[in-house]
Amino acid sequence: MDIVESIIRVLAVGLVLGAGLPALFAVGMRLVAKGDGEPAPDGTVTAPNPALKAVGYVLFAIVAAVILLGILWITRQTIYFHFDVKIFPDFAYD
Repeated sequence: MDIVESIIRVLAVGLVLGAGLPALFAVGMRLVAKGDGEPAPDGTVTAPNPALKAVGYVLFAIVAAVILLGILWITRQTIYFHFDVKIFPDFAYD
């Protein structure tokens, strides 16, 4: 049963990071574009919405933070070996 649980965990993380982060980035792009305001087909222009742009930028920051944490997680042993700095809790180090 331990192997099945491991497979399910890897699948879940793969779905969240492999599909979730690009989807979150795409939603952020869409919100920033909507926040700029856009011309309607009848020629009128909608006013910019700074709240939508702010939410879009927050989503970009979340994606960037997850990517940075992933890089730090992958390099945690090397950083600890060369600089003697533990970025994550003790259980993360063998």
